[in-house]
Amino acid sequence: MQRVYLDNAATSWPKPEAVYAAIDSYQRELGVAAGRGGYRDAEEVDRLIGKTRLAIAKLINANSPSEIIFTQNCTDSLNIALHGLLDSGDHVITSAAEHNSILRPLHELRSSGADVTTVTVDAMGQLTTKAIEKEIRDDTRLIAISHASNVTGTRQPIEEIAELAKQHDILFLLDAAQTLGHEPIDVVSLPTQLLAAPGHKGLLGPLGTGVLYIHESLHGHLRSTRQGGTGTESESPNQPGKAPAKYEAGNLNVPGIIGLGAGIHHLAENDYVSSGHLLELSRQFIDGLAAIAGTNVYSKANRYGIVSFNLDGLHPGELATTLDSMAGIQVRSGLHCAPLMHESMGTKATGGTCRVSFGHFSKPEEVAKLLDCIETLLANPLS
Repeated sequence: MQRVYLDNAATSWPKPEAVYAAIDSYQRELGVAAGRGGYRDAEEVDRLIGKTRLAIAKLINANSPSEIIFTQNCTDSLNIALHGLLDSGDHVITSAAEHNSILRPLHELRSSGADVTTVTVDAMGQLTTKAIEKEIRDDTRLIAISHASNVTGTRQPIEEIAELAKQHDILFLLDAAQTLGHEPIDVVSLPTQLLAAPGHKGLLGPLGTGVLYIHESLHGHLRSTRQGGTGTESESPNQPGKAPAKYEAGNLNVPGIIGLGAGIHHLAENDYVSSGHLLELSRQFIDGLAAIAGTNVYSKANRYGIVSFNLDGLHPGELATTLDSMAGIQVRSGLHCAPLMHESMGTKATGGTCRVSFGHFSKPEEVAKLLDCIETLLANPLS
């Protein structure tokens, strides 16, 4: 049975051939740590790491590659930002559309004295700037918002939110987990002081890679949340004070970062960032569902290719399992690590939704195959 992978909002697959080749070449021909040697192969690894750091800085228009920090994943990036920045008494504004990667760190920070306000969203996950503005206080230090919902694909008005934060001298943290690689992001014109993103989704890199942009003005204020070897200032008991070493204790995931660099290069070569491919696939799928009785859709067509839906009388988990067994179609079911979003949608008590998320390599014929399977299932309900 041919595999149809439609879970790209979790991690993109397949990767470009260049990503596989870059990782394999590193493992076979270099294989050494970054920042830990002065011999030729070690210097080549440092060059490749620097090349990826520069590529990310250019992608988001950061002022300097030193503003780009490599992390384990987007969750790690968000934890570094939130735990490194917030103190007891600080007020944070976030939304009900957020992933647990924001909700859980903020829940933990409440126990150490942070105050968190969670702004409501509508059934599609849409947030309004006015709703955020109403919650701003004198002690509000940070607004932390996802660029787009990982459940519905709904895009937030981040330009308005960023401008609001700037007017009130509040820091803005953008979770670009579902958007970086799918649309242009300019951290200077936005503006945002912090941006977190995975390397393994829209950027087409391997799992175990993440990015945190930290504006240079925060380098003296954002604490390092882990300490250890960096290959620099080894004589000091203190963590280096300059970025990126300040936030990159321990060995970097060198094969992952080199693979990430190849993924970003592939994006640029194929103009994927400005592509409407995912928008067209999501539109094709939603239009197809609209023509089938017994379907419930929770998304509008979007450029991230994310569509949540359910079928009458079928639990989303059962639907996902059935699609895999009958046609090799792999989708995600459940709450998608966004429980408050499902409360807003009214789907939490019934097991969440079935989520389809298309990728750069998804094809219209795969959408058609999925729609055929859904129509067959509804015509022949499971006993």
